[in-house]
Amino acid sequence: MTGARPVDRFPPSQRIKKRLEFQAAQGAGRKAVLPHFVLLLYARATEGEARLGVVASRRIGNAVVRNRAKRLVREAFRATRNLFTPGMDVVVIVRRPLEGMKLEDVRLEWTSRADLVAKREREARTDFARNQIGNTARVQG
Repeated sequence: MTGARPVDRFPPSQRIKKRLEFQAAQGAGRKAVLPHFVLLLYARATEGEARLGVVASRRIGNAVVRNRAKRLVREAFRATRNLFTPGMDVVVIVRRPLEGMKLEDVRLEWTSRADLVAKREREARTDFARNQIGNTARVQG
């Protein structure tokens, strides 16, 4: 069957691709620290679906190990879309090798801390609103 597409794709509109976008999330994002991951949550000006960026450094392992970790993170993001609200950028930093972890393990780690993720999202939205008010006051003053 040629040209068949996966049912639940990961389109470019749901990816963080630019260095400046990663830096914004890493600089001003709110951290949710989990055993294997750090989730950086950053509210952006534009609405739309939550977007994902993945960071897996060489500390994690060779290219095969890093790419497997990134694939697992992307699949977990797809499987837990309801965990992240629209207009949110999520940068996932892989903290340690995911040896032996399956998709279900990653999904379970994220959903078990849904309360922390929701709290950090609220804080990120508050930070964004505060920033918008500050920028408006500077422009008018």
